[in-house]
Amino acid sequence: QVQLVESGGGLVQPGASLRLSCACSQFTFRAYWMYWVRQPPGKGLEWVSAIGSDGSTFYADSVKGRFTISRDNAKNTLYLQMNSLDNEEAGEYYCAKAFNYGSTPRGMDYWGKGTLVTVSS
Repeated sequence: QVQLVESGGGLVQPGASLRLSCACSQFTFRAYWMYWVRQPPGKGLEWVSAIGSDGSTFYADSVKGRFTISRDNAKNTLYLQMNSLDNEEAGEYYCAKAFNYGSTPRGMDYWGKGTLVTVSS
């Protein structure tokens, strides 16, 4: 059973930094694109970032320059380094695994339960 477990969320002040982790198991982690998606309170899902199996990275315009996605294939772990946090970054953060058609990612088939990020002074 594929398992994705997020951690690292918490309460931070505006301008602070936080690093989220996603521990992955029961699939060949290194072979799949991975994603971070967030959901602000009372709002819909928002794609945040993606990282390819080759290490290529992509970001939503709203976080570009402040967030960094990375992966450690030896540890089967996905990371999201978040800097200069403000209230717009608050919400539940989920990691997700790509669904592949052949070797081409076509969507997201497994999600973690999420980790909550709260930004408050």
